[in-house]
Amino acid sequence: MNHVMKIGIGVALSFMALASVARADEFKLSNNQRISCSRGLSAGKLNTATCKSYAYLFNAKTSEYFRCQVSLALTRDNKEVINVQADGGCTKKPRIFETDGNYTFDATETEPPNTNSFFGPGGYAIWASDTNTQKIRGCITISSGLGSDISKCLDMTFQ
Repeated sequence: MNHVMKIGIGVALSFMALASVARADEFKLSNNQRISCSRGLSAGKLNTATCKSYAYLFNAKTSEYFRCQVSLALTRDNKEVINVQADGGCTKKPRIFETDGNYTFDATETEPPNTNSFFGPGGYAIWASDTNTQKIRGCITISSGLGSDISKCLDMTFQ
């Protein structure tokens, strides 16, 4: 009976060790969300305000990420709110690193189109680093104005 107990404990310890090695995907929300709003006047003295906000959800194991957007449009006259519309969703983006690891990241958006965007709605930057090694990659994506985005990533060198 003592021999059976030792085998049972050995098998249990083996499964615990395997469970700790097989790390599940971990998703992290960016720390750098932005919001931009615009206002416009419509016919009949209607006012419309539209706000958009962006955030990024990052898979810390695979370095895949999602760019998420939420928007709210509010139309009113001088007395009441006439219409409220909300929309949003997340778009999956490619991996930043080719191999699985333990990554951390941050992201930022450009300002609204009327400030520093040359070709369209602007762009965004993603920074990702490996928490186990000295490795960091910076990626910038901008709108080409021709229907496709241009994205480039660059590995940082340490001097």
